[in-house]
Amino acid sequence: MRGRQLGRRATSLLTVAAVGAATACGADPATTARTAPAAGTPTPTHSAADERAARQAALAAYAGYLAASRTASGRSDPHHPDLARFLADPLLTRVRLSIHEAKEHGAMRTGTLVSDPTVTSVSLDSSPPTVEIQDCLDATGYRLVYARSKRVVPGTGGTRHLATATATRYPDGRWLISAGAAHEDLPC
Repeated sequence: MRGRQLGRRATSLLTVAAVGAATACGADPATTARTAPAAGTPTPTHSAADERAARQAALAAYAGYLAASRTASGRSDPHHPDLARFLADPLLTRVRLSIHEAKEHGAMRTGTLVSDPTVTSVSLDSSPPTVEIQDCLDATGYRLVYARSKRVVPGTGGTRHLATATATRYPDGRWLISAGAAHEDLPC
């Protein structure tokens, strides 16, 4: 029973910690194209360089989030300092809770998580500014194992699936990953 319970929670941890990237997972270029503003709509005040900088900052935050999540999960440390460096709530709390639950059951993460994210939209005129990221996350080599025996927790096998994340620019200028979801029902 304990293994099944941990297996369900581990899937949740994989879902949270694996909001990573691999290949664009079939991102349709038509869905990422910007449309002209409607008549009477104010024209955006940001330049192409601003948008490029936002994309780069958001992708850097996303890569930092994945690395921090892997490190914190591998050490069973829900308060690893790098988590707060790249994540914001509500995602920060979800990741910490998932790592804490795995630790409570004597489990930790090992292996590799393959990611190659793609920006799907940039909204610099929204308040706060956001960047949406899509990813085909390969978690087949990322395992939840029992810390003592290193045996794989039953029911926690990884998959290749679509993942999405939102990077938000905070008043201090930092881009942090504030939301994310793994869509395990959408293989890629």
